[in-house]
Amino acid sequence: MKPIRIFISSVQKEFAQERAALRDYLRGDALMRRFFEPFLFEEVPAADRRADELYLDEVERCDLYVGLFGNEYGVEDAEGLSPTQREFDLATRLHKHRLIFVKGADDRQKHRKMHALIRQAGAQVIRRRFVSAAELIAGLYAALVQYLERRELIRTGPFDSAPCPKATLADLNGERMAWFLRQARRARGFPLPEEATPQELLTHLNLLDDGRLTHAALLLFGAQPQRFLPASEVKCAHFHGTEVAKPIPSYQVYKGTVFDLMDQAVDFVMSKINLWVGTRAAGPQAPVAYEIPRDVVAEALVNAVAHRDYTSTGSVQVMLFADRLEVWNPGALPPSLTLDMLREAHGSVPGNPLLAEPLYLTKYIERMGTGTGDMIRRCREAGLPEPEFSLSDGFVITIRRTVLQKIGEVRGRPESQPESRPESQPESLERRVLGLLSGGPLSKSELSRRLGQKEVSGHLNQVIRILLADQTLEYTRPEKPTSRLQKYRLTDKGTALLAQARRKDEPI
Repeated sequence: MKPIRIFISSVQKEFAQERAALRDYLRGDALMRRFFEPFLFEEVPAADRRADELYLDEVERCDLYVGLFGNEYGVEDAEGLSPTQREFDLATRLHKHRLIFVKGADDRQKHRKMHALIRQAGAQVIRRRFVSAAELIAGLYAALVQYLERRELIRTGPFDSAPCPKATLADLNGERMAWFLRQARRARGFPLPEEATPQELLTHLNLLDDGRLTHAALLLFGAQPQRFLPASEVKCAHFHGTEVAKPIPSYQVYKGTVFDLMDQAVDFVMSKINLWVGTRAAGPQAPVAYEIPRDVVAEALVNAVAHRDYTSTGSVQVMLFADRLEVWNPGALPPSLTLDMLREAHGSVPGNPLLAEPLYLTKYIERMGTGTGDMIRRCREAGLPEPEFSLSDGFVITIRRTVLQKIGEVRGRPESQPESRPESQPESLERRVLGLLSGGPLSKSELSRRLGQKEVSGHLNQVIRILLADQTLEYTRPEKPTSRLQKYRLTDKGTALLAQARRKDEPI
């Protein structure tokens, strides 16, 4: 960003201390030096040029004019005008943003022409008085922050409520807004009718800032939100081991609205984790359960998308390992919360309040601060360790996966649930797969054919996923894990396991 130039005008001898203090402050403060660069005549190298010409050229180049008016008027030229007077007049004609600071509690000791200049300035801009350099710095700081806020270079409110300068109503997805109206009416009794116009919906949800679309409006209903907010995407990766390592068997980058991102990321995780199928002993429908409850996965991902820091250039990252699921987002806890407080009842402190309301209306979240508590409870009920919460370069939720003693028998699942043993006896299928692979590498379709199946079944996919995660199998061509020609082979561990099972004549 090009620095905003500040021209400081004054009688230099009278304000030597104040001018130096302003210069040092503007260049030393982290916020001020990010945006502003002051001009002081004292720092201009000697040149064969008239001083008054240099002054006026710098006024033309500046973005902000700061006038320090004291007791002295300054050296007058042939027309009886001082440099300060000419600088102020030129800044006025050029419509520069002007900030005027008058030294002293009263004007009794001031030169008569300075009296006139102060009255002239007072008729056009608000003057502020100061007595010390500290008061001057405080006054200028407040004025410059206000200037930055008006130009929307900084914000004091949440990012989601700030306007997106280049976005228009044409950048929104009408179908997504219509879906939201239907869903919110059914879920929470949303008062607007399904026929409400986009303008009415956006107004009702406070998604407009002086008629302009806010960032929240684009994240919720944008046709292409990542066009304006590139880092709002979600990256999902699946690793067969317990560490980040290439090649990555499955990697997806999801784009779209926050609703799309959460749905797609949840589906990614659920398609990769283990599925348990019970018997039909209790009825015609066989019970089905995932090793990590869907509600737990959804809560972790909704938390990441809803509460992340959207000013960061980082994206939400979802990493599924053989032993755990990690969900990372570029953000931090609000000051009122600690990691320990997440494990007990706590208030709801949304980082993006305008996003939170529509997510509540569609039942993606609650507004009671119960999300982390629900995750803990549901993990306990599923026989999983409690989720882990941590802060490093962002906020991380870690959910431990079940360790399978055998396919279909989940460690920690109570023995009083006999229906947890799959009716198709997957241990037998596992041994058959290992037996077939003992003769050499085979593709999934070749395995299916030798097992007498017309096509690759979901059960076979499940067995292969678990054997890969358990490092009993490995890819023969890991650089192309999605290829139809991809083949699998036994690892040393798989060979030993099969030999041991054959000796004992038992299922694996």
